[in-house]
Amino acid sequence: MPFLFLLYVVAYIDRINISFASLQMTGALGFSDKVFGLGSGIFFVGYVALGIPGALLVERWSARKVMTATMLVWGCVASATGLIHTETQFYTMRVLLGVTEAAFFPGVITYLGHWYRAADRAKAVAMFMIAIPASQVIASPISAMLLKVHWLGLGGWRWLLLLEGAPAMLCGIASWMYLTDRPGQAHWLDAQEREWLEAELIREREQAAAHTPISPWRVLWHRDVLLCAGAYFGGTAANYGFSLWLPKILQRLEGLSTTETTLLTAIPALVAIPAMLETGRLSDRAAERRWHAAVPRLIAGAALAVLALRSAGVGLALALLSIAFAGIVAAYPPLWAIPSTTLGAVAAAASIGLINSVGNLGGFAGPYLVGLFSDRNGNYLGGLWVMVASLVVSAICVLLVRKHPKELAGKRV
Repeated sequence: MPFLFLLYVVAYIDRINISFASLQMTGALGFSDKVFGLGSGIFFVGYVALGIPGALLVERWSARKVMTATMLVWGCVASATGLIHTETQFYTMRVLLGVTEAAFFPGVITYLGHWYRAADRAKAVAMFMIAIPASQVIASPISAMLLKVHWLGLGGWRWLLLLEGAPAMLCGIASWMYLTDRPGQAHWLDAQEREWLEAELIREREQAAAHTPISPWRVLWHRDVLLCAGAYFGGTAANYGFSLWLPKILQRLEGLSTTETTLLTAIPALVAIPAMLETGRLSDRAAERRWHAAVPRLIAGAALAVLALRSAGVGLALALLSIAFAGIVAAYPPLWAIPSTTLGAVAAAASIGLINSVGNLGGFAGPYLVGLFSDRNGNYLGGLWVMVASLVVSAICVLLVRKHPKELAGKRV
């Protein structure tokens, strides 16, 4: 888990470091908010294409090989983004980054099902996905430092992108050397531990298969899978609308400097980490997923609505933004525990790929709409309301998932 956590920190930094780079990049290249919003979100146009194949490759082939190849290639693309000069180049590199990173996240969610029992899965997803806020905490001071440099005639934002792509390539090599596809291959477990865990996971897979006689292709049209995709869509629209625009929103509040803005973005992320872990723990303890996913999203929407309705200084704005980000990401562990807990292994892998692919279209919609409204209105109020609406839709979708979907998965839907 610590190694997978590290991989996701690297992956997420490569997605969102463009938000820190934008503090200098948009001015240096003459990009409008609309251009930046489109370029930020267009990452997901490429990302949705390979989500299902990536999850199925991990399930049927090898997590180790998929992770290695994916990280080596996306690291090269992430670094090359620091060499762009035009809007077209910006859009092209973001699409390519999405394509090369597409298999990683659904692959890891599928991979966790190879290692964690259903009763522990939301907690496991929480431990993995705290990389989202943790990456913001880690990236903030590093990005603040890199934005100050001016080496070889290149601006700080270029060095930020060039250097922050390198860890992905190193992690790709480490994945090949360290990861094992199944517990039975793990040399760092003793024989008794390997046998017990393998037996527990085989028993669960057999039970799930008995309840879910459904092919990986039929599951793509399953009512509850589509609702989970809708819930994930709303969450990612708010998440990436928030994460990719947070530095610019903070900078506009009281004319903060680039360094101050970059460092302050770590505060909402620090609040989100314990919220995410606790939600995953409580969800496993109660063996309940829907309300544990919906309530945090509604709290996040309420916090953003308050921020949109009244003017706020930096202190109040940071408090509301911290509550919002904690609510956005705290819903992920129980949400992602639904498919891997209630469907057979191959069907779950296909559904995870679909949920990730369709849901991440929200990652395009959120940043783009925030930038579009900003260009039209000269402020971020319209973007805040887009995030509020997305969070409400996410909560409604997850509450509509049937309480015991595994009992109904084999029925015609």
